[in-house]
Amino acid sequence: MLVIDVARLETLLAVGGLLLLAGVMASKLSSRLGVPALLAFLALGMLIGSDGPGGIAFDDPLAAQGVGIVALAFILFAGGLDTRWEQVRPVLRGGLLLSTVGVVVTAVVTGLAAGLVLGVPLELGLLVGAAVSSTDAAAVFSVLGSRSVGLRQHLRPLLELESGSNDPMAILLTVGLLEWIVRGGFGAEDAIRLLVQQLALGMVGGALVAALLAWVLGRVRLDQQGLYPVVTVAGVVLTYATVSELGGSGFLAVYIVGLILGQADLPHRRRLMDFHDAVAWLMQIVLFLVLGMLVFPSQLPAVAVPAVAILVVLTFVARPLAVAICLPFGWSLRERALVSWVGLRGAAPILLATFPLVAGIDVAGTVFDVVFFVVFLSVLLQGTSIPAVARRLGVDAPLGPPRPLAVEGVQRGSAALDLAEVEVVGGSTADGLRIIDLELPDRVLVVLLRRGDDHVIPQGSTTVEAGDALVLVGPADDLAEVRTRFGG
Repeated sequence: MLVIDVARLETLLAVGGLLLLAGVMASKLSSRLGVPALLAFLALGMLIGSDGPGGIAFDDPLAAQGVGIVALAFILFAGGLDTRWEQVRPVLRGGLLLSTVGVVVTAVVTGLAAGLVLGVPLELGLLVGAAVSSTDAAAVFSVLGSRSVGLRQHLRPLLELESGSNDPMAILLTVGLLEWIVRGGFGAEDAIRLLVQQLALGMVGGALVAALLAWVLGRVRLDQQGLYPVVTVAGVVLTYATVSELGGSGFLAVYIVGLILGQADLPHRRRLMDFHDAVAWLMQIVLFLVLGMLVFPSQLPAVAVPAVAILVVLTFVARPLAVAICLPFGWSLRERALVSWVGLRGAAPILLATFPLVAGIDVAGTVFDVVFFVVFLSVLLQGTSIPAVARRLGVDAPLGPPRPLAVEGVQRGSAALDLAEVEVVGGSTADGLRIIDLELPDRVLVVLLRRGDDHVIPQGSTTVEAGDALVLVGPADDLAEVRTRFGG
């Protein structure tokens, strides 16, 4: 019989609520100081942990691993949902090379250095290299999503695609090396088979689930708007669990689901994106708090020197070499330098460092501490300097337009009406016309016009210009027609 200690539950809920609020405040403070919010979450977790003044005892790597898996799944989905395919398509080759070949190169070079610096056998050094081999989606999406970073042309889509798709290779290397260390007999043939299986099932499973979700969201009219996010949450959970159970990469699958749904014409699309943006922030706070609590700061000074040496090799040798191999043509030297510098490590490497802890290998504690220290310094040094480095290299760009207004569907009588924001593309049928001359469907009205940072209540004589965003109200089918005409 399940017995719940209500008093203890209430205490835990109160502490959890306070920690979430503290995380939000830490994010605000870190933004003013020019420090990535993720670093503030990690530091807060260390302060409240068993080795800090908070004194919350937490030493359960298996629980931390479970929290990390759930959090990363929702972070990757939100990142894919906010990515535009037309921006990703030109960098698809480079992004996939970085997320596969680049991860292997980074792991091998860094692992060889780690073995020498730590004085451990080759396989243990490679295990450290594998853990820090992938760039982290949570860190990259968070830093590049801030309003302080503007990058030229295809740099941001490349970095986001890489960070969203390189976890399978890093997981493969980590699991393979653990098999080699613990049991032996895990060879190159096993690694290749596992890689192909992970990637194939991840991509196919993600595409199938995305098609199913797009059909459900587009065809099934739910009575309550709040049920649409419930469908996508269920989709994320089912996608990760099902694909992982079949032996594929659940992380890759949920990223693909988000990427495909982000291009679909879904009802209440803006509300769905805002919802999952909020969920992603919640997951980032929880994830980094938990990982911060798992570390014992008093043990870090013992690994500080080797961790710094490993970070130097990772940042200035392994990552640039991987970028040079994967982006040999079509990218300038300055662009490759920026891609090398934005190889941010974050939650994914720390999560991978819990695998040796769960497996119970002898030096697991040292591996975890080294990886944590490397990640902490990576976010601190690289994350805070990206805007300055981009300007120095001359690859920065003006920040994009403000995020579209959050618009919601409404119900009028028996007719379901949606609100949509449509951006007018140069050369489209709307460019240069007055509102009265747009030939809108009878049931569609223009309720607001956004031009840059200004918002205007339009009149019939208001002239529409390329780059304007029109907020329209009307049936979903009519809005889809208008979006097609005005979008080019």
